[in-house]
Amino acid sequence: MRIQIRPTLVFGNKNAKDPAVVDLVWLTSLLKDIEHGKTLMSACKKMGLSYRNVWQKLNDVEEALGFKLMDRIRGHGSQLSEYARYLIQFTDDFDQKTMRLGQTSLSHLEEGFAQFRVKAKKQWRLASSSDPIIQKSVLDIGGFELITAGSGEALERLFNYEVDIAGFHVSDQQSSQIIAKRLKKEGMQIFPVMKRVQGLMIAKGNPHNINSPKDLLRPKIRFINRQKGSGTRLLLDTILTKEGIDPQGIKGYENEEFTHSAIAMAILAKKVDVGMGVKSVAIENGLDFIQLKDEIFFLAMGEDLSANRELAKLIRKIRALSGETPGYKSIGLNKQIAGWL
Repeated sequence: MRIQIRPTLVFGNKNAKDPAVVDLVWLTSLLKDIEHGKTLMSACKKMGLSYRNVWQKLNDVEEALGFKLMDRIRGHGSQLSEYARYLIQFTDDFDQKTMRLGQTSLSHLEEGFAQFRVKAKKQWRLASSSDPIIQKSVLDIGGFELITAGSGEALERLFNYEVDIAGFHVSDQQSSQIIAKRLKKEGMQIFPVMKRVQGLMIAKGNPHNINSPKDLLRPKIRFINRQKGSGTRLLLDTILTKEGIDPQGIKGYENEEFTHSAIAMAILAKKVDVGMGVKSVAIENGLDFIQLKDEIFFLAMGEDLSANRELAKLIRKIRALSGETPGYKSIGLNKQIAGWL
């Protein structure tokens, strides 16, 4: 973008809806060409303008100013009037006097435009199930607004066009196929990004001797759950159903938190004894971990966004971090999850 500050003449009442405007740099450049021996016709050709239009514009300027810019001398063409020479001198002086101020002002203006361009840069809305790698990747890449939501809520927001991208995790092939079928029907693209391990997080040294989901039924064991609609809550309910465990027999089943880290903090604070979470959060917080299930984490978005460079950076970042973090494994190819989509 090229920005210039140029002196301009504006004719007419200050409240006029469409005042006449003349660029003094353009006008004096034309006058200088004529002064240097060029005819009006040759000056117009040099500027790539219509002779008729320029002649009419000069007549309009002269009428607005109230004096002649050119004296027409029979047999000698046109010569500049003293008023025209004064206008040229004024414009040259204006350029010299305002050059330094103009450059400073332009610098400020360009800096301001740059800041607004940064602010105006599109921020893609990503609703995603809670995950530390997703959070770190979004923070590192930038350009994305992260909304923490359960897998089910994230997908529904995507279907309702409330967000641009949904991050969700699935622990069995049948559920994954059902979700993939609906996404494809809506014209969405699906990218597997990582595999992660879910399980029970417990205090270091396992003081309550918790070894399996059945131990959650013990009267003195205090449990804390994830919110309804989260993938982790769905995974737990699936495991309980498979093992014939009545969730109403679990003390604290109705108590909810919204992130893996919040579950870990509750255990560290000794408010509860056990909760569901990912292995990496347990390791990070010095907790013991009982592995229950592997699951696949996906990103879904509209087809138009699937080729976006910023999204590609985010996916690469997620895969890179998951490849170097305990409890995760990077997934970059659909063949690595054959039967899931």
